[in-house]
Amino acid sequence: MAVYFTLFETPIGTCGLVWGERGLTGVHLPESNVARSRAGLLRRFPAAVPAPPTAHVQGAIDGIVALLRGEKRDLRELVLDMEGLPPFNRRVYELARTIPPGSTLTYGDIAVRLGTPGTARAVGQALGHNPFPIVVPCHRVLAADGRMGGFSAPGGVVTKRRMLAIEGVEGVRPEPTLF
Repeated sequence: MAVYFTLFETPIGTCGLVWGERGLTGVHLPESNVARSRAGLLRRFPAAVPAPPTAHVQGAIDGIVALLRGEKRDLRELVLDMEGLPPFNRRVYELARTIPPGSTLTYGDIAVRLGTPGTARAVGQALGHNPFPIVVPCHRVLAADGRMGGFSAPGGVVTKRRMLAIEGVEGVRPEPTLF
């Protein structure tokens, strides 16, 4: 199956989207410049070829840009292709998509809501492999004590903190940008 990608500008830098016939297959957060963003996306999705966005993909771009401008968008209308992902990860991603902008849950909260208390670490590992950051808002999931926890996307916790600040999460201040 063919997969395509496009890069686009957002308030936090150049992001990328990857898609196929069943929906979005990946989101790539910005790196330090456009060339690095493109190279990073192609490392994750080596079979992807550049293409103009379809109407669905353009809608995803518009929604992501609006969210990163501070609009309250949840992006749940976007179709994701989760084929090939482990069933546990799919459940974690589906639950994470229910966290509204400006809100957070902990890894443990997600484990309990999945009906698997005690699996907070496995939830964190699933979110660490999230191929759809922003659309599956793993940045809205914190450690039990309210700390940021990890963030495996480019920019790490600085990017996570910045995205939460844009969404208006209480007590989160943006850190200086690396981009």
